[in-house]
Amino acid sequence: MEIIDLLGYLGALLIGVVLGLIGGGGSILTVPVLVYLLSINPVTATAYSLFVVGASSLVGALNNLKKKLVDFRTATVFSIPAFIAVYATRKYLVPAIPEHIFTLWDFEVTKDIGIMLFFAVIMIVASVSMIRETSNADLRETKVKYNYPLIIIEGVVVGVLTGIVGAGGGFLIIPALVLLAKLPMKKAVATSLLIIAVKSLIGFIGDVQNLDIDWVFLLIFTGLSIIGIFLGGYLNKFIDGRKLKKGFGWFVLVMGIYIIGKELL
Repeated sequence: MEIIDLLGYLGALLIGVVLGLIGGGGSILTVPVLVYLLSINPVTATAYSLFVVGASSLVGALNNLKKKLVDFRTATVFSIPAFIAVYATRKYLVPAIPEHIFTLWDFEVTKDIGIMLFFAVIMIVASVSMIRETSNADLRETKVKYNYPLIIIEGVVVGVLTGIVGAGGGFLIIPALVLLAKLPMKKAVATSLLIIAVKSLIGFIGDVQNLDIDWVFLLIFTGLSIIGIFLGGYLNKFIDGRKLKKGFGWFVLVMGIYIIGKELL
């Protein structure tokens, strides 16, 4: 095994550790690890990322189910438009993107470059969300209310974004659950994991029909991420995940800028 491959598998473990420590956001590293360390093309990498994100989120969701923190009605209302959108995006939209998108001066923007640039923009938006997050979030129990039209629109938008970049989209889902369904923050975080798991795994089904999946590699990579989640959960007893989240946000911001520079230069 080459050093770069070893770094890629260590990256899988790191993704899980970050998820276990800060409760989200770590999955946004999956595509860069797969593309830049393991030399997997961006379309396949975003597909693999959906599976890794879905499986990892499912582990977190099952843990939250035991604590009775998941709001099933909210998860259902949000998930249905999200998983329809993500499945349609992976099955129809991503394959329909032309290999050559456009040429600007002498620079050709291909499908792979376009996906990575779009992914980098999403990373930067997510990083700002992590950096600005405050620790005094409202944790009080409030009566759940639904703004159905906005929840459906948000679900579709998150589904399309997830389908294109292969990230979970928790930085979009959690604020939506707090603002549009009036969920307390703890329940919003717990419920978002179930939504992410369902829509990511259903989106991946759209890829099974379009791509040749290396199941051995994917299951090893996913297994390492899940081991990392448990390791991160253990470390969380000694490290304040909320303090780490802002630092990780800055790291994601730098990564996003790096990807833009690498793809353009």
